[in-house]
Amino acid sequence: MEAEGERFAMSEEGLREKISEAVRIALEEDVRDGDITTLWTVREKKQATAEIVSRAHGVAAGVDVAREVFRQVDSLLSFKPLLSDGDTLAPDEVVVELSGSARGMLTAERVALNFLQRMSGIASLTRKYVDACDGTGVKILDTRKTVPGLRVLDKYAVSKGGGGNHRMGLFDMVLLKENHIEAADGIGPAIAAARSGMQRAGRQVMVEVEVEDLAGLEDALAAGADWIMLDNMDVESMAKAVIRVGRDGKKRPILEASGNISLENVRAVAQSGVDVISVGALTHSVSALDLSMLIH
Repeated sequence: MEAEGERFAMSEEGLREKISEAVRIALEEDVRDGDITTLWTVREKKQATAEIVSRAHGVAAGVDVAREVFRQVDSLLSFKPLLSDGDTLAPDEVVVELSGSARGMLTAERVALNFLQRMSGIASLTRKYVDACDGTGVKILDTRKTVPGLRVLDKYAVSKGGGGNHRMGLFDMVLLKENHIEAADGIGPAIAAARSGMQRAGRQVMVEVEVEDLAGLEDALAAGADWIMLDNMDVESMAKAVIRVGRDGKKRPILEASGNISLENVRAVAQSGVDVISVGALTHSVSALDLSMLIH
């Protein structure tokens, strides 16, 4: 079953615009009115070559973001990627070759590596979760637990690790969580209100509801949820939920497992029969992949 939001749903032009904006803000933060260390110690006409090298096993992501950093700093720099986003990396493997102004390379280095290391870290961790679920048919999804301002890049990196994207933000899907349900006086009234609002707005989006037990599942099914999040439920309860939904003669909702998912338990969760598993850790606590730039 293919769930809405599973693919990275943004045009190439839209992605380029987001990359350009993110890079501009990062360089403004880091460089401001000049890289005084480089300006005061490196000759203006000094030419050099350099390599960006991986120091660990992982998955590359953010190569085009790094390219944009070097372009915005010095458009005359030569940037030659040897790997593409989604490719696997090994220690001491060259990711990018650079040539041109030594000043430009040095000024761009940290910002380029910041993007490349974080995004490759996200892609690498995502690939581990995907591999852990191999053969189960389950899709690993991200969440909205991203760095403010970098959501598009974080979610893009997840896609390059083989995962999928849950909703991009509050604007593209209804997700009724515990506090919404409490404020709306229950699952049934919350879903009914969401569908009424959808009709008034002339829009058609998925309606997901978070449930914490099998009783909540019954309420969500009775109210016609399109997508049901099984939040912090044990594997046995999730398996029962899968059986219950499978017995429903109507078009069945997508079942999502969420909460306390780790590499240690994700395969067991996948084997419960759920459709998708969302993992906040893919983006909210990822470790950067170790990459370095070496000038020759």
